[in-house]
Amino acid sequence: MLESSCTATRLLVVVFAQFAGTSLWFAGNAILSELQPLLKTTGTGLTSWITSAVQIGFITGTLLYALFAIPDRFRSTYVFLISVTLAAIVNLLWLFLPIQAETILTSRFLTGFFLAGVYPVGMKIAADRFKPVLGKAMGFLVGALVLGTAFPHLIRGLGGSLPYRTLMLSVSLLAISGGVLLTLVVPTKPVQFSGSFFRLQMLFSLGKPSAYRPAMLGYFGHMWELYTLWAFLPTLITYYRLQHPNVELTNSLWAFGAIAAGAIGCVGGGYFALKIGSARVARYLLLISGLCIILIPLLLSAPPILFGLFLLLWGASAAGDSPQFSTLVASYATLDNRGSILTLVTCFGFFLTVLSIQLMDWLVAQIGLSGWLFYILLPGPVLGLLAMLQMRR
Repeated sequence: MLESSCTATRLLVVVFAQFAGTSLWFAGNAILSELQPLLKTTGTGLTSWITSAVQIGFITGTLLYALFAIPDRFRSTYVFLISVTLAAIVNLLWLFLPIQAETILTSRFLTGFFLAGVYPVGMKIAADRFKPVLGKAMGFLVGALVLGTAFPHLIRGLGGSLPYRTLMLSVSLLAISGGVLLTLVVPTKPVQFSGSFFRLQMLFSLGKPSAYRPAMLGYFGHMWELYTLWAFLPTLITYYRLQHPNVELTNSLWAFGAIAAGAIGCVGGGYFALKIGSARVARYLLLISGLCIILIPLLLSAPPILFGLFLLLWGASAAGDSPQFSTLVASYATLDNRGSILTLVTCFGFFLTVLSIQLMDWLVAQIGLSGWLFYILLPGPVLGLLAMLQMRR
């Protein structure tokens, strides 16, 4: 009983640390309304680049972390603490410099870079310590990431006139507190690593047939959809409000609700994975999110309550399959390479998010936003489903 209680406590701490660390991710997006007048910019260009700067930084960071085997070479909790502390510091960097797009984007890039030691390393910690219930543990863990991503929107929605400097400082302090708590409560495990200092072969191993390859490809399809949905949710809600001028909506709170619904999808999917398996849960949620994309043009003319429920369903299904893909990759990767494989797969997944976000931004600039425009996300769930069917066979 005592051992079970300790395990639950440690899982809770890992989940909180993941939530606190990833709250840094969309902190820049939550204060866009205040940044635009300061930078004298309008439109979605700033939205896409602030989001993409974090993604590009994360891609760069995960690539280097994986090639130098940092998640496998050093104790995971130490990597997490150092990385989240550096991410929190650089998140505040631009506040002490002249307010310019270059300094803000540099700060966002560096924040993403050091988050490479937070999100995938948190998954490795879970995979190492909670293997018997890994699907459920990953559900809580990625659910925490989703809540962390949505958290700045909640602060902005509830805080109203809360100064952007206060919001950024609060998020950074929260992130550091999570890393400190994780290091104090979760015991470190001995490092089992005997590889070379620089492992370029890891980069090419993803292209070879492997047990985790279908889950990896499914994850790539999922990532093509997810972050573009998150980045353009406020824009989509604004578009809905223009179609329904008599409806009073708070963009930040609606965006928070839709993103945070992903946490419910992650946790619920984790419990279902214990009964029907991670692969089936991932396939079902990919199917649901794909159907949501198809229904967008129709739902934009729906009443507010129906549109709100639709956003909750889409948010839950679009994010809910992520922990099960991570579970499958972690389960099939070898122990000494698990951290690097998870980090590298995450790296390429986020590379796809940059392409997707920039494509959406370009199309919005060229033809304006419409429900049909979100159909560019449909290949993600479709190709992901096809890849996961290989795992079933």
